[in-house]
Amino acid sequence: MPQEGWAGTKNGELLRRAIGSGFEAFVTADQNLRYQQNLKGHALFVVVLVARSLALEELRPLVPRIEDALGRARPGEIARIEA
Repeated sequence: MPQEGWAGTKNGELLRRAIGSGFEAFVTADQNLRYQQNLKGHALFVVVLVARSLALEELRPLVPRIEDALGRARPGEIARIEA
């Protein structure tokens, strides 16, 4: 989240900052996040993107599915969206 000045922040601290700032959802391409962080009881809905790369042309087709997942979001849950 470069616009927040959080670039380079580790996942645990990043999640705490997002929650503390009132974010409701967290979109990431870090497929290991669920194994590195205890997301149970968190106030965030997490969307994990799975694509060949993080290039915009790879991620753009996922946008409708991301929007759909966010529309059904529940705190503490994780949605995995694959290309």
